[in-house]
Amino acid sequence: MFVYSPLEQFEVVSLISLNAPVIGYLNLSLTNLALYSFIVFILVIGLHLAFKGTNGSTLNDTKLIPSTWSIALESSFASINAIVREQIGLRNEIYLPFIYSLFFFIIIANLIGNTPYSFTITTSIVLSVGLSFTIFIGVTLIGLAKHGLHFFSFFIPSGTPLALVPLLVLIELTSYLARALSLGVRLFANVTAGHTLLKILSTFLYQLFSSSIVVALFTLVPYSIFIALIGLEIAVSIIQSYVFILLTASYIKDALELH
Repeated sequence: MFVYSPLEQFEVVSLISLNAPVIGYLNLSLTNLALYSFIVFILVIGLHLAFKGTNGSTLNDTKLIPSTWSIALESSFASINAIVREQIGLRNEIYLPFIYSLFFFIIIANLIGNTPYSFTITTSIVLSVGLSFTIFIGVTLIGLAKHGLHFFSFFIPSGTPLALVPLLVLIELTSYLARALSLGVRLFANVTAGHTLLKILSTFLYQLFSSSIVVALFTLVPYSIFIALIGLEIAVSIIQSYVFILLTASYIKDALELH
């Protein structure tokens, strides 16, 4: 049950594998990445359905004082709605469901990863970069659908001298294409670095606690720092979810307004 390498916790492994001689050689397997992605999906849906009445109304409609979870969900919705209004605009609230779902998917995935011996799906470069690359394609399609060929004026800043146009177009195009990687790599790198640090420190503290009673007593001081780092990692999980949707909303705004 113990993880001996700090990077071993990020490996995608097969939990259940089925080899069947159907349609040539068919291999079906359930990985920890797929399992925890499904768990995150169920938790996101279940968390919101749990506060719905039998007739589709919220539980707050039948209670004088709303529950703590209902207040938390409504506060989250209000905060994300404010981000969408500020970044994308009042007339573009059609993107609110997407931004809202994206936030809860990432934050629950990050928080689940803070559970000991669990798997953090956002530490998978395939999922993180795949998610950002999909958003990049969607944002580009939104810009092309709204502006047509005029969308490519986004790569030429207004007032640019003609002699500098080729250079600035190359710079702007590189910067724009980098969004496909930077959004996902930022999430992947921050979560992976935090989990790696916690794993190294927990292994070191375990060895100190197991050595002797005297050393274990002195280890209580660094152990309190380790507890504080766990709280910091939880905060990072929430902040990275917020940053992800903030940048996504900003990219959508750029595609809609071309600036």
